[in-house]
Amino acid sequence: MSDETPKDAEVEETPEPEAAASDELEPTAADEALADAAAEEEEDDVLTDEPEAEADEEPEAAAEVEAEEKPKPRRRSRAKKDEVQEPASAPKPARERVAPGERVLVRAQAKYVRTSARKARLVCDHIRGKSVLEARAILAHTPRHVARDWSKLLESAVANAENNHELIGDELRIASVTADEGPTLKRFRPRAMGRATRIRKRTSHLTILLTPKES
Repeated sequence: MSDETPKDAEVEETPEPEAAASDELEPTAADEALADAAAEEEEDDVLTDEPEAEADEEPEAAAEVEAEEKPKPRRRSRAKKDEVQEPASAPKPARERVAPGERVLVRAQAKYVRTSARKARLVCDHIRGKSVLEARAILAHTPRHVARDWSKLLESAVANAENNHELIGDELRIASVTADEGPTLKRFRPRAMGRATRIRKRTSHLTILLTPKES
C-alpha cells in the first residue's frame, strides 16, 4: 500500500507542459479578426494621406503644363515694326500754287505707243502752238489712227493742269509736243525659197506740255 500512493500522487501532480504551450500559441478566430481590422485601418490611413500629397502636387503640375502650352512671343521684324509705326493714312500733298509772274508747264506723257515716231510727228505738227480747243477740233477730224492717242494724251494733260495746278483747261495752249522713238519689236515672216524677212514693229513715246495763254 505504501508503494501505490506515491505513484498516484505523482501521476496527478505532473501536468503536460507541451500541450499547454501548444494551446497558448495557436491563434483564435477573435485574434485573426482583430488583426484584419487593424490592417484595414492602416490601409485607410494610407489612402487618406495620399490625396493630400497629390492635392499639393496638382497646382505645381498644372502650372508647369500651362507654362509649356503658352506659345513663346514671336519677334517682329524691322519691316513690320516700321509698318506699324507708320500712320494709316498719309497726309495728301498740298496743291501747287503758281506765283503771279512764274511760267507754268503742265506735262503729260504716253510711253510705248504702238505706232512709229514718224507717223506720230505727222499729226503733232498740226497742233503745235494751238490752244486746247483748236487742238481738240484738229485731232477729232484727223483721219490717222495715231490721232486718237494724241487726243487721249491731250485730255490727260488738261486734267493734270486742273487738278494739280488749279488752272482752267480751256485757257491753256500747247507749248511743246514731241514724238520720240521707243523700242522696236522684232518679228519674222516666211518668204520665198525658205527665206525669212524681219518685221520691225516700232513704238514711240508721246509728250505734251501745256501752259496758260497769257504766258
